This record gives sequence, structure tokens and C-alpha cells, in this order.
Amino acid sequence: MSYPFLKGHGTENDFVLLSDHDGSVHGDLPASRVRALCDRRSGIGADGVLRVVRASSGWFMDYRNADGSLAEMCGNGIRVFARHLYDEGLVPADEPVRISTRDGVKTVTRHGDFFSADLGPATILGETKVSVGDRSWPAIHVVVGNPHAVVMVDDLAEAGHLYDEPSYDADLYPDGVNVEFVVRRGPDHIAMRVHERGSGETRSCGTGACAAAVAAAGDGPGRWRVDVPGGELEVSRDEEGRVSLTGPAVIVARGTTSL
Repeated sequence: MSYPFLKGHGTENDFVLLSDHDGSVHGDLPASRVRALCDRRSGIGADGVLRVVRASSGWFMDYRNADGSLAEMCGNGIRVFARHLYDEGLVPADEPVRISTRDGVKTVTRHGDFFSADLGPATILGETKVSVGDRSWPAIHVVVGNPHAVVMVDDLAEAGHLYDEPSYDADLYPDGVNVEFVVRRGPDHIAMRVHERGSGETRSCGTGACAAAVAAAGDGPGRWRVDVPGGELEVSRDEEGRVSLTGPAVIVARGTTSL
């Protein structure tokens, strides 16, 4: 079976998009197909797959990590998803779009090639610990729809290579966790690296940028610049604790595949 696909990225966090509006093409999207599509040598190559499905509320973003596992949210992915909807005329060009996810409905607003996504509350839930090899660090447990463990470091090189999944508290994170290593660059400026569950070290993580900013700042509203290997994101938090993520979204290719 051949079917169409698109390839897009947000700050080089890249995705394969599959249009499956009525759910008839890909069904429940087997994990084996997701892995084949995301393979960077024998497939298209991506950090995850975005399946575009119509829903009663409008559109549903069915997001899968590169290993085929389900994810509640994806901050970079939802901007790429929204760009596809706008570019294809599937939603009004001058209105915010509401997109259903496994973490509820999110609203995305377009500003040219940049998109702002209201991701809801980012909640700090306490402290934990992560390890890479024989080195361990205290971490801050943050939930932004999906789980994060944020490690504050003096130098991003401290984490070494992040090819392998860091060790973490499996009782606290039974479904895995995104691990961010974060360094302060200024009062409202941080930089980070991330190991995403199910995908490995990626060039960016949108919900991770939100978790990192909130963990670095503590309580209260604010606006932060977050540098990632793939570019720059902006995170803001309002008086009620809701976070908004702003950054670019790009569609780079389209075609057909039989993977």
C-alpha cells in the first residue's frame, strides 16, 4: 500500500505527518510502521509521527514517538500540525485553531512562519534524580501534559552523550520521562539539551522547553528565551500558571511511501 506523507520540523525536532482524516488509511497505526517511517537509514527519518485525524471538536493530533509508543503531547509537533492545517486550507487562515491531543484541547495561533501554542499549566511536582553512566544529578519533576525531569547544570557538556536513555525513578515515571539538562544564560534566558523518551536525544523539545523554563524560574509569570541545538524557542507563563510556546514550524517535503 502506498500513501502520502509530509515531513516537517520545529527547531529541527522533526516529524512525519500522515493525513488520515477519516481514520481509514492507517487504522490504529501499528508501532512497527511508526518505527519504519522514523528510521533515519531505511525510512524517511523523524523523531516521531503526527497522524492528522478529524475529530468531533475539529482535529486530533495522534502523536507517536519514534519507537512507536504513544505520547500525550508534543509542543514542537503541534505547531507543525497546525501549519499543515493552515497551509492546506483545512482551517480558517485568520483564526486560532483548536487541536485535540491526549492531554486535552490546545489552541494554536499563527504569526507568519511562527506559531504560538497554549499548552495549559506546567506543574512542578517535586524532586527526583537522574543518572547518565556513573554520574547522577538531582532533578525537578515537571508535568507539561507529558512528564519531565529537569536537571540544572553549569555546562551542557556535563551530560556527555545522550544516545542511551538516562536512568530515572521508574516508580515515578512508569511510562518513561523526557530528561532536560539546562544551563542559565541570563535572568530570562536558558539553554538545554534533551533526551526524549522513545526518541533519544533530539534537537529540540517544545514541552521540554516549557518544563525547563518553569523549573529554572520557579513560581510566577514571565517570559523566557530557550536555546536548543536546533534553534530558539520562547516560553511564557501567565498569572494562572498556563504556559505558551512560540517558535517556527516548517514543512520541508512531501511524497508517497509504502513503508
